[in-house]
Amino acid sequence: MGKVEIRKSVLKLLNNMFEYEHDRKSAVIMNQLIESDSFKKAKCVAVTISRYPEVDTRPIIKYAWQMGKRVAVPKCNARTREMDFRTINSFEDLETVYMDLLEPIESKTKSVRKDEIDLQIVPGVVFSKEGYRIGFGGGYYDRYLEQYKGDSVSLAFEIQMMNEVPVQSHDLPVDRIITENQMIDCTCHRSNL
Repeated sequence: MGKVEIRKSVLKLLNNMFEYEHDRKSAVIMNQLIESDSFKKAKCVAVTISRYPEVDTRPIIKYAWQMGKRVAVPKCNARTREMDFRTINSFEDLETVYMDLLEPIESKTKSVRKDEIDLQIVPGVVFSKEGYRIGFGGGYYDRYLEQYKGDSVSLAFEIQMMNEVPVQSHDLPVDRIITENQMIDCTCHRSNL
């Protein structure tokens, strides 16, 4: 199966998840994330504003604010397929753009350099234990991660995990994946290849 078919089949599974199950598992994943050393140490956390049925990131953002962390959210340039992460201090700093995505309002937010981001939370649809992912098809994060030197983690439900995903030369893996059942150190799994 190719990336498109795998993405479709996993999105179907996600959309069939009961809402209470989605909420409970999102909370478990959030608790594992905020207890991790990389989150505790991070002064600046970069994260997308999730859309259902992704793991809910809003409670993570609220908690990061409570802990005095900077939160950076991407503004996407559809023409260049690049992202500009911008600090938000409130959900009022966001606007709805294409495909109902929430992104920072440029006039209310400031750009954040890659080297200022300590922890990058990378979205996706399907993941392997080596940290490779099938995203939503834009390639934004593979471009972004090329020059990113901080920690990277993905949040996923167990049903998003596969034994392997198709990998292309430009695909870049994340360091860790947190699910409702486990925290996977992807760097260890890659060293076993």
